[in-house]
Parts: sequence; structure tokens; C-alpha cells
Amino acid sequence: MAAAARINFFLNHTNPLNYKAAAHLRTDLRFQRRRPKTTSFCTRASAAPLHDESSAAGGSDPFVLTTPLYYVNAPPHLGSAYTTIAADAIARFQRLLGKKVIFVTGTDEHGEKIAAAAASNASTPAQHCDLISQSYISLWKQLDISYDRFIRTTDPKHEAIVKEFYSRVLANGDIYRADYEGLYCVNCEEYKDEKELLENNCCPTHLKPCVARKEDNYFFALSKYQKSLEETLATKPNFVQPSFRLNEVQGWVKNGLRDFSISRALVDWGIPVPNDSKQTIYVWFDALLGYISALSEDTEQPDLERAISSGWPASLHLIGKDILRFHAVYWPAMLMSAGLGLPKMVFGHGFLTKDGMKMGKSLGNTIEPNDLVQKFGSDAVRYFFLREVEFGNDGDYSEERFINIVNAHLANSIGNLLNRTLGLLKKNCQSTLAVDSSIAVEGTTFKDTVEKLVEKARVHYGDLSLSSACEAVLEISHTGNLYMDERAPWSLFKQGGAASEAAAKDLVIILETMRIIAIALSPVTPSLSWRIYGQLGYSKDQFDAATWSDTKWGGLKSGQVMAQPKPIFARIENPTEEENGKEAPKKAVKKQKLPQDKRAVEA
Repeated sequence: MAAAARINFFLNHTNPLNYKAAAHLRTDLRFQRRRPKTTSFCTRASAAPLHDESSAAGGSDPFVLTTPLYYVNAPPHLGSAYTTIAADAIARFQRLLGKKVIFVTGTDEHGEKIAAAAASNASTPAQHCDLISQSYISLWKQLDISYDRFIRTTDPKHEAIVKEFYSRVLANGDIYRADYEGLYCVNCEEYKDEKELLENNCCPTHLKPCVARKEDNYFFALSKYQKSLEETLATKPNFVQPSFRLNEVQGWVKNGLRDFSISRALVDWGIPVPNDSKQTIYVWFDALLGYISALSEDTEQPDLERAISSGWPASLHLIGKDILRFHAVYWPAMLMSAGLGLPKMVFGHGFLTKDGMKMGKSLGNTIEPNDLVQKFGSDAVRYFFLREVEFGNDGDYSEERFINIVNAHLANSIGNLLNRTLGLLKKNCQSTLAVDSSIAVEGTTFKDTVEKLVEKARVHYGDLSLSSACEAVLEISHTGNLYMDERAPWSLFKQGGAASEAAAKDLVIILETMRIIAIALSPVTPSLSWRIYGQLGYSKDQFDAATWSDTKWGGLKSGQVMAQPKPIFARIENPTEEENGKEAPKKAVKKQKLPQDKRAVEA
């Protein structure tokens, strides 16, 4: 929804104002509160009621999850790709459970920095937003992201929802005017405290001088919701996850909430404040409403209540930890003011580093997600980051580890098991299954072992423990490889007779295991899983219709014809092995440089 530079305003508590504690303001701040006249509109939120999550429970309610709305000052980076990959895996798992899912993503397109980025590329803000927003859509396609709604904050329906929401909060007496004077960083789009600035009043993030500004802004009375937020965090421990993020949020609230500015007088590129065309709504108060406006159908007249009835409150907001304060403090208070339900969970995940170091253009170690996907493929990228990063914590990327993990897990453990089994089936059984998988497994404990691991994966997916879910599925393939090596069906076939019949059953057992792996891993590697399913003789429609219940043992039937063996995930060439003088394996993924819009790269 915004670059890290934009969030210091809230994280450092320098700009938010508390009109009840004006004596604590800086000496360079002239503050005068002017409340609007209140009306009888939307008085139901005056007591800031808390909304019971159980009231929204029910099998027919959709599972609504969101990524941040990504800020379009520049093309997508690896951090935004990681968030979206994780959200997609969660959405795909929920669909496997048979739930109606509304997966929302999109772009945050207003603000002074957007206008500046457009000007630097000799384009209009609208043209710039179209270009960068399209780069997100393109990357999501490459990464197999199965979103249901892509909302842009420049959409007319979004503007209508924002204005209606603003009017509700205003009518509830929670918006007032005040003068603000201070040093402003254009790149951060925030006022700075002089104590945090470098020499010559330079912003510590952008190393550029801040400019003196005085503005007459509108403010949201966040401090009014101090007690309500404390109560929400105390009575609903799952509202913020992981638990250590909840502790952070409780600490912020306990230290006291300050009102914050929700308009800009000197920014033209934004949604005009209702009844005051001289000001635009501050980007965060605007963009957070994208989660609701996305629920509004394009064919209907934008209406806040209608959008709410289509799936709000959200089941899960998935965000980076740098924007946790916006989602876990400001957003719920805004919703309380408007009389709307709170999201059921806000999950703040960690950051990614490269080779143990923070990524940055100045360090020359950034990773372009487009390049990564084009070089290694979507399955490899999705699997590595979901398997190797403990969801919620920070994680690290190194190309050597990336290649080693992907080769070991996807090419060797999973891909090779399927390929050699299909090879044996073709050679000895004309690629046709001899018996039902339910009959083949009789007299062994193999089925019980697989079922326990499948249930383990299901629980981990449900708990958002994506790395552990991957590990459980990988254990299934390890179990299959061990069974294959112990049984050695290639030797049994040579013996003929009963031994050959037993070997044919062994192959059915392994292939049934691969069928289960294909479904259980499909939230993480959808393309790879389809390739597995296709080689087992199923159609794409059958794969798309599969549910988690299909992980139950017994899917493969006697007489089913398998496809010809073909590697589903060939090993990736490791440059380190070449440098060390080792014979490099056959290159699996051909690096392909796709054309990229030059303006998008430079934006």
C-alpha cells in the first residue's frame, strides 16, 4: 500500500495530534481545533461498539483476504511479491476446503509522490498509475496469483465509497480542522520532527532537505477510540498475529493515541475532501477503504452498505510488519467511527534480506521479482519463499540456497519419484494401473503414514504455518522415496510371477502418493501440481475441480492409463558447481529475458 518511507509519520508518532494534549506539541506547531457541525447521520457509532466475530460466522460467508494495496511510485519489488504469493497460497487452500473466497489485491495510486514520479517521467499521474498498476497485474500473472478482485484507488467506484465513508466519520463528530506547521519530506509524504532530521534538515531516509510548510488540515479523532482499541486487543487476541506483533500493537496503544491528519491542502492528485475541494484525502485514509470498495461489483452503483454486504468484515488482512500500525490501530478506529465491523485478523509478516543483508538500490543487491520468475519459474519462486521463510518472521534469500533447496525438494524428491515410477510402469505395465490404489495398499501401514502427514499439512495451512505445511507435504514424498527404495520394484519385476504382481501394486501405491502430493502442494506450486496431475491421466478440469477431500487415499483406479514419463521439474543448473570444477547437471530452466516497458523500470 505504501513504501517504507511513507510510514514514518505513524511509526514515529511525530505528526499525529491529540487535541486533548496540546501542551505536549512542539513549539513550532500552531494548533487550533475547529470542529464541524454534527448531524444526526450515522449516530450508531457514537459508542464505538465492538463487533463480535462470531456474529459473522457461518458456512455461507465468504473467506475474504487481502494484500496491501501497493504504492505505485515504482514497479513491484520482491517484498510485495512475497506478500502476494503467501496470500495466494492461503486463498488456494481455502478454496480446496470448499469455501467461497474473495482474494483482494490492488494498487494505491494517490499522493504527492505519485505526481512527482509521473512528472520525472514526463507523464501525467494517470498515465503513470496505469503503467505501474499494469506491471503489478503482469507480475501476478507470471506468479500464478489467483486474485478475485484487483482494486485501484483511482477507480470511480472507490472514490464514491471513500467519500461516503468520510461523510459517516464526519457526521459522527470524529473529523475536525486544525492548523499544522512544520518541516515536510515530500518523498515520505509526512511532517518530520526536527530531532530525527540530519544536518541541514535532511530526511534520514531520503537524505534530502525537508521544506517548511504550514497547512490547514482535517484530523481524525483517533484518541477517542483509545479505550475501545485496548478492549479489542485484550478480548480478541487473534485480531493481530503473530502474537509478538500483538504485543507491539498493545504497546503502541498503551503509550497513548494521538489524532492524525487525514487531508492535504497542497496535494492535487487525490480524492477531494467532501464539501472542501481545496483539500484532498490523505493517501492512507483513502487507500485502506480499498479493501471495502473492492467488494463492490463493477456493474452496480457504488454504495458503502452494498459493498459491506458482499463480504465484509474481511477474514484476513495480510501485510508487511512495516504497515502494521495503519492496519491494527488506525484502520479499526476508522471502522468503529463509521459503525462497521472489524477485520477478523491482521497478520504482519517479516522482511526479506539477501545474503543476510538488507536489500537496497544503494547497496546494489536488490532482486527484481520479474527476473527471478523468468530465470527459475513461478513454482520455484513460490516454493522457496513459502518453504524457507517461517511465516511471520524475517527471511533471507541467497541464490545458492535457492537452487539447492528447489533442486533437492522439487526436482529430486518429488519430480524424480514420479518420473522413475512412471518409467517403470511404462516398461512393465504398459503405463496402465493393475489395481485400485485402495487395494494395492492393503496389508501395509503406508496409507496410515500418508494420511497422518496430509492431516498435518491441513492443520499447518489453516494456522498460516506455510513453511510447516510445505515440510509436511515434503515428508510424504520422502516416505514414498523410502518405500520405493526398500521395495525395489525393478528387481521384483525381473523375478516375475507373484513378485511382479507385488511390484505392480507398489507402483500404484507410489502414484497414489504422487496424486495426493499434487493436491496437498497445489496452494504453493499450482503449475507443478497440475503437471503431476496431468501425468496421472487426469484432465485440467478434473485438477481444477479437486478439493482437499481428494487427498483421501483411493483416488486411482484399476485400468487408469498414465501419461508418458516426462520430467515435471528438471534440476536447475548451479553456477557454484561450475565454478568449483564440477560437472554441471543439464540446465533445466532456460533463462529468458522478456521485454519490459522501459518507463516502468525507470519509474
